[in-house]
Amino acid sequence: MRSTSPDGLQLSTIVDGNPVATFVLNAEHVVTHWNQACEALTGVRARDVVGTKRQWAAFYAQERPVLADLVLSSKLEDLKKLYYSRCKQSGTVKGGIEAEDFFPDMGECGRWLSFTAAPLVNMAGDLCGAIETLQDISEQRTAEAALQENRNFLAQIVDGGSVATFVIDRHHNVTHWNRACEALTGMAAHQMLGTDQQWRAFYDEPRPVMADIVLDGANEKSVKDYYHGKYRPSSLIAGAFEAEDFFPAFGDSGRWVFFTAAPIRNAEGVVVGAIETLQDVSARKAAEIALRKSEERYRLISQLDALTQLFNSRHLHDQLAREIERSHRYKRPLALLMIDADHFKRINDTYGHLCGDHVLQELARTIKECLRNSDTAYRYGGEEFVALMPETNLMTALLVAERLRQRFADLPLNLGDQAPVHCTINVGVAEMNTDDTHMTLLQRADQAAYRAKARGRNCVEGG
Repeated sequence: MRSTSPDGLQLSTIVDGNPVATFVLNAEHVVTHWNQACEALTGVRARDVVGTKRQWAAFYAQERPVLADLVLSSKLEDLKKLYYSRCKQSGTVKGGIEAEDFFPDMGECGRWLSFTAAPLVNMAGDLCGAIETLQDISEQRTAEAALQENRNFLAQIVDGGSVATFVIDRHHNVTHWNRACEALTGMAAHQMLGTDQQWRAFYDEPRPVMADIVLDGANEKSVKDYYHGKYRPSSLIAGAFEAEDFFPAFGDSGRWVFFTAAPIRNAEGVVVGAIETLQDVSARKAAEIALRKSEERYRLISQLDALTQLFNSRHLHDQLAREIERSHRYKRPLALLMIDADHFKRINDTYGHLCGDHVLQELARTIKECLRNSDTAYRYGGEEFVALMPETNLMTALLVAERLRQRFADLPLNLGDQAPVHCTINVGVAEMNTDDTHMTLLQRADQAAYRAKARGRNCVEGG
């Protein structure tokens, strides 16, 4: 800073009117100016310090050079000794030095000050003094310390949690990636922190994770685009979403993960980040799948005849009612076959019940071989069987019945140590009428089977 002298009128006017705490030293380190802002900051009056070399007393308990003294004497090597890393060259004032320090004896609880000292030269360019300005930054440092404490506290909460958790900032960069997240994803924190590559832990190609979508102001459509029917809005947190998905790259054989992402807002309610938590629910999923399989297995068992593995009569009545309703609604044909094994009591009496069971099993197998995939077969009771044939008229059903009768009659059956025998069936066929119920349709097919039996057995009769 250039002046005619440290005592010049121009400098006095500038210093005294400056709202920033300022003092000036001359070439002999004597205080020449100590403005009102400096009095207010330090509690030292100008009349007690101007004309002296006691500028140190306003800041320190023992005599030592202030920053202006060091700049004035050019003892820059002493800067590191006195201020360590808390000082640096000024980026705005030529030859100036900036520093920050805590002064425990100032105010009630001490103060943090930011101060800058710069040399003063006269018109001839000779060093004639130094000027120092000081600003109280205690509130700023307190706020920064509180912010850092909050960050450290958040980091401890996140890092110490047993639930896999990561946090991203407003730029989608990862700020936290806890150990549980490392264990679940197999991706170390040092690979994630400071990057926007969080997708790498979950997917083969770049795409937003749930936290990214929430940070960008997630709505139903944006979440649906990526998670389809596997998500729902959180019932606890506004703007948060939950989802469940399978990640094949996790663990040895993939894992099912339940995850929740929620926005992080500042004091003004502005979204400044997002947090996502993830839980391995593979065990629950495995239990659910096993339960569904078990329920399906028991459902099938309840519908099947144990001997023939055809559907049982209870399932026949349920299915027949549905097929008749569908046939009526769409005006489509429906045929029913009533199948009866001829002279079955004689087989049991002659060869025994085990051989009789074998005949029924072979008949069931032959029935299934003659039907289409859309047809279904049932053991109605004893040696009676029923076949349901949707989309089939009487003529076609008669042809199927005849093919079935002939195939079973030609089938050699081993019923003991004697030569194979041949058994026969009679089949009654009925096509559904517009006024049929499931009982009347069964009755008409049964009556047709009775007529076939009356004709001499081993034949087909239409109803």
